[in-house]
Amino acid sequence: MPHFLSNKRLLMLLVGVILLVALISFTLSDRQKVSFPEQVIKDTVGLGQSFVAKPAGYVTGLINSVDDLLNTYEENKRLKSRLEEYGSLQAQVNELETENKGLQKLVDKKSDLRAYNPIQSNVIARNPDQWEEKLILDTGAKDGVKVNMAVLTSEGLVGKIVQTTPYTSEVELLSTNNTNYRVSATVSSKGKTARGLVEGFDAKRGELMLKRIDSKIKLKKGDKVTTSGLGGIFPKGVLIGEVTKVSTDDFGLTKLAYVKPAADFQMLDHVVIAKRQATQIDGSDGNSSNKDLTSQGAE
Repeated sequence: MPHFLSNKRLLMLLVGVILLVALISFTLSDRQKVSFPEQVIKDTVGLGQSFVAKPAGYVTGLINSVDDLLNTYEENKRLKSRLEEYGSLQAQVNELETENKGLQKLVDKKSDLRAYNPIQSNVIARNPDQWEEKLILDTGAKDGVKVNMAVLTSEGLVGKIVQTTPYTSEVELLSTNNTNYRVSATVSSKGKTARGLVEGFDAKRGELMLKRIDSKIKLKKGDKVTTSGLGGIFPKGVLIGEVTKVSTDDFGLTKLAYVKPAADFQMLDHVVIAKRQATQIDGSDGNSSNKDLTSQGAE
C-alpha cells in the first residue's frame, strides 16, 4: 500500500509538470486571443493596480503641486528681493543723476559770479526747530567765509552767512522769521523796473513778501524778482523768485507782492558762497559806501 501511494504521488507530480510545461508553452506562443483564465487574472490584477495607482497618482500629484508651490514661493521671494534691490539701485542712480546735474549747474554758475569769489559748500546740518530759517555748512573762516556773504544755489538766492567758526558757517535763509532781515530787490514788468524790499515770509503760502513797491508800477503774476545789488551783500541780478500775487499794503500807498522762491529751501545739499570783491560788508568794519544802505535795512 505505501508503495502504491508513493507511485501515485510520483505520477501526479509528473502529470503536474507536464501540464505546467504545456501551459507555459501555450502562454508563450504568439496568440491574438487571451484565454479565459488569463483574462480573469489580468483583469483582476489591472483592477487592483488601478485602485492602487489612482490614489497614489493623486497623492504624488498633490505632493508635486505643493513642492512646485513652495518652489514658486521661494522664487517669488528671491525675485521680490531683487526687485527691491533694483528699486534701491534705481533710486541711488536717480539721486546721483540729480546731484550730478545740480553740481554741474553750480560749476556753470561760476561764470555768473566772476565779479565775486565763489566758494563751493555742502549742507551738513539743519535744526528741526529752525528748519525754515537756518542751516549749517561745511566751510568756515579757514576757507575764507565771512559774515554777511551771500549764499546761492544754481536756482537762485538762499540767504546769507550770519555766523562762522574755523570749519563751519551758519546760514540764515530768506524764509526766516527775523523781521530785521531785508533784501533789496528789483522787479521787471513790461519794460519797467520796480524796486522793493523782500522782508517777511508767509508760512501758509510758503512765499516771500516783497514790500514797498511803487504803487504806480503795475506788476503781474510771473514777473521775475532779482537782487538789486545795492545792499553790498548780495550779487546783482541773482534770481529770488517770481511774483504769484500782488496787493496793496495796509495803508494803500505801496504795493505788496508775494514771491515764490526760485530755490527750494527744503532740499538744500550744495550751495555757493559768494564774496563780493568790490563792496563786501564786514560785520566788524563796514565801509562808508554801505553804511546808508545798512541803516535802511536793505541788503
